[in-house]
Amino acid sequence: MTIEMPKHAPLERNLEPAQPEDVGLSREGLAAVDAAVQQLIDQGTLAGALTLVARHGRTVHVNAMGSKDLASAEPMRADTLFRIYSMTKPVTATAMMILFDEGRWALDDPIGRHLPELANLAVIGQHLPDGSYTTEVAAHAPTMRELMTHTAGFGYGLLPTTAFDRLYQKAAIWKSANLTEFCARLATLPLAYQPGTKWAYSLSMDLQGAIIERLSGQSLPDFMAERIFTPLGMQDTAFHTPAEKQGRRATLYFSEKNGPLIPIANPLAPDHETPPALALGGSGLISTAGDYARFAQMLLDGGELNGHRIASREAIALQMRNHLPDTMLDAGYVAGHQRLRPGFGFGFNGVVFTDPALAGIPVGKGTYHWDGAAGTWFWVDPENDLLFIGLIQLMSYSAPPLQATTQTLMADAIVR
Repeated sequence: MTIEMPKHAPLERNLEPAQPEDVGLSREGLAAVDAAVQQLIDQGTLAGALTLVARHGRTVHVNAMGSKDLASAEPMRADTLFRIYSMTKPVTATAMMILFDEGRWALDDPIGRHLPELANLAVIGQHLPDGSYTTEVAAHAPTMRELMTHTAGFGYGLLPTTAFDRLYQKAAIWKSANLTEFCARLATLPLAYQPGTKWAYSLSMDLQGAIIERLSGQSLPDFMAERIFTPLGMQDTAFHTPAEKQGRRATLYFSEKNGPLIPIANPLAPDHETPPALALGGSGLISTAGDYARFAQMLLDGGELNGHRIASREAIALQMRNHLPDTMLDAGYVAGHQRLRPGFGFGFNGVVFTDPALAGIPVGKGTYHWDGAAGTWFWVDPENDLLFIGLIQLMSYSAPPLQATTQTLMADAIVR
């Protein structure tokens, strides 16, 4: 499927403020979206939230609700910093597409061409009672296309929920000093399944970070800063929070089964004050609503924002196109609130709506979205020329499905 990207003069689409009615949005509809979020704050499910809506390249709605920190009662602000976790993944995809434009990699390249230590991975067979396992030969070497779509054969290993994940835990992959060591430790383990045969949420985007470092000769933080954040004006987005900005960072909370909100430290990685040696392309960024809106607007505008071209229109269209066959969508693979299904496929590092009616969510065809472990979410809707950013600070397996809720309510806010 080819996605037609909006073709507007870039200088007219720089996210300057506008009134909702100027861009065909209803104030009442936008208020209904925020009311649904505010209700969760009022009932104690969330500490706070920040929502941002832009249409036709103009920001029409920013609303900070609730608290950045409950203990101090410090209110949420428009410039609050959030750990966006897996919303890092679409940014990493764009970084990969920059290198794709330069001819540094191709979709059918074996991953081992760019990460030689992963050139000859076997596939796990049976887990044996003594903790060992058998292996079988891979039917084919996993490809870059598969790496970009969670179909290459890797697992995640963040939680030891399966015997395979426990292999990742035992190898201490997530305790690697840098991405070179990360790849070396991963190279000692087999793939979780035959490449291309299933979809499984994985560390593929962290491996993309390693490839970016190999192909560019820069660290992942430096590459993203130079090629994405600086040209887009994303002044507060990085893999670290410098000391002078830490007071702006939202307190992170955890709750279980709608229990009380408990403040916690970052459970997935340390909160860095300087650029980390192990920068994770799958989960590492800190950002603001305004910064991420600039990234999202670049996606809507086919790789360009305000005269700064980040990637080609063709590369961004490729990122935002479904790459999964119907058989995988029929299988109903799940990652958090994301349930792949007919009409709801997967592009590069994010979901793509190929048939919104079939998927059961009233967004435009070609909408691209993803979310994060602390409840953050976003989408860009090329058909309606709209973007939405939602940021919260809740690590919880029972977190409300705010992405689907707000997408459904936003449909009523579009009046023309």
